[in-house]
Amino acid sequence: MNPYQAPLKDMQFLLAQVFDAKATWEQLPAMADVVDLDTAFAILEEANKISRDLLHPLNRNGDEQGVVHKGNDIITPDGFKEVYQQFSDGGWVGLCGEADFGGMGMPKMLGVLVDEMGYSACNSFTLYSSLTAGAALCINAHANDELKQTYLPNLYTGQWAGAMDMTEPHAGSDLRGIRTKAEPLDDGSYAITGNKIFITGGDQDLTENVIHLVLAKLPGSKGISLFLVPKVRVNSDGSLGEPNGVTVGSIEHKMGLKASATCVMNYDNAKGFLIGEPDRGLVCMFTMMNYERLAIGLQGLGNAQAAYQMASEYAKDRLQGIAAAGSATGATSDPIIVHGDVRRMLLTIRAMTEAGRALSVYTGKQLDLAKYASGDVQVKAARYVGLLTPVSKAFLTDRGLDATIMGQQVFGGHGYIRETGIEQFVRDTRIAQIYEGTNGIQAIDFLGRKITGDDVATLTEFVAEVNASLIELTQANGDHKAMVSQVFDELLTTANYINANKKTQPALVNSCAVDFLDAFGYAVYGYFWLLMADKASSHEDQSFAAQKQFVADFYMDKLLSKSQYHLSQVNQGDKSIMAMPADMF
Repeated sequence: MNPYQAPLKDMQFLLAQVFDAKATWEQLPAMADVVDLDTAFAILEEANKISRDLLHPLNRNGDEQGVVHKGNDIITPDGFKEVYQQFSDGGWVGLCGEADFGGMGMPKMLGVLVDEMGYSACNSFTLYSSLTAGAALCINAHANDELKQTYLPNLYTGQWAGAMDMTEPHAGSDLRGIRTKAEPLDDGSYAITGNKIFITGGDQDLTENVIHLVLAKLPGSKGISLFLVPKVRVNSDGSLGEPNGVTVGSIEHKMGLKASATCVMNYDNAKGFLIGEPDRGLVCMFTMMNYERLAIGLQGLGNAQAAYQMASEYAKDRLQGIAAAGSATGATSDPIIVHGDVRRMLLTIRAMTEAGRALSVYTGKQLDLAKYASGDVQVKAARYVGLLTPVSKAFLTDRGLDATIMGQQVFGGHGYIRETGIEQFVRDTRIAQIYEGTNGIQAIDFLGRKITGDDVATLTEFVAEVNASLIELTQANGDHKAMVSQVFDELLTTANYINANKKTQPALVNSCAVDFLDAFGYAVYGYFWLLMADKASSHEDQSFAAQKQFVADFYMDKLLSKSQYHLSQVNQGDKSIMAMPADMF
């Protein structure tokens, strides 16, 4: 198979034409002097080279070799350490990090595209830097100045790595039961004792230190606090000191992501430092969690893109059968791309992936506005970030797994054997639906908090904005615009029904949440396809414009109606789901 090649033209199109990055950055003082389209495009070009030439060659061997736990060391596969050094030296770990502490200060709507490339090229490798960026974001948002000065520069350079330590054997999604303890010490620090499981990047041989963000309980407290706990203690002059009582008990042997170290972490009176206020640890940790949820959505998106490239290439080369109307060339075997079912799968993957990329850039734009804008613009963007984060995580990863399975199906029997490489993407993508909060939990958060939590106010505002935008699309198909508008109106009607009945039917939100999130996802993808088709009509590359229109038509004909299907499930309520007694299962 050919090496990974980032869809640069599509990425540039989204930034320049669909979401007008130039105007967005120019209106934000913090961005105006930092980045322009030429700079952004140059970064994308370089990120493509790195993903193609450095990261992608690691992917297969990383899966074959995996990580090794030997004594007190975690050993990553051959090549990982050398590539990580080059990756860090290039400033990629701190691409969107704070410039005051050594980051490059790039906008998130650019960063999401770079992250997608990384996940397309090598999932396991990209997770290490993603966790580091998320930890740095949390420290910058909530830690005191001393901790920021001590830890952020080395995190942004990639010299140190970050990890998020929440889960315990008896406390997964419900963290109220965690048992890790934090005992106050005379010097203002804390002694951390306990165990955590499923810690991605808990240790490795890529960096000289790992900075753990650990949830623990203070004495006599029912609340949860957050602590910064380095693997190796940091001296007052910034140099590394003694080991800090942070060790790896074991590594998990997983279905996929075999080159990503997933660790059982032990803390034996490890010195830790409080981040934020006591008993407010979850509030602080959500800064990192929400970052990682978008990142994991990008994992699903990146895998979908990689699967599409592999499957479309194979479909154009693999000879099997002849076209339904007879071979156009008179050959005894045609490439399988002539077959309707193969085209259905490839078009589905492409339609969902390109709309998913639009969702990621749009969400990145809202993150930038929420961080750097002011007034009403900032407030609205923050609400939209809250609305879109669970959708980005859940819908992108659900559809990402769908895409890898369809890509595997295009290969037929060859997709089930290891030599082709497509099966690895199925295995690597599966976890994305589970970690950083299962997609069911994302859906409950979406419907229970983000939709009905404000009595549907944010969704109402979002739908009004979509409808206003549709009116301005002069080149999009009028019937298609009406279809999308109708779907959003139906979505809003259903949301108001749930909001009106959530108290009298307490199981309603939980039972219907996944279907509602899927309905929203298919609806918003319809809107993005109209937006892309409209903007592409004036694209200098008419072949690119034609492709966009072909795929937009396919989406409207074949996929948009999935939104109404899922709404029909929601409108049936929770009665049949909750009726059967538990002991009958």
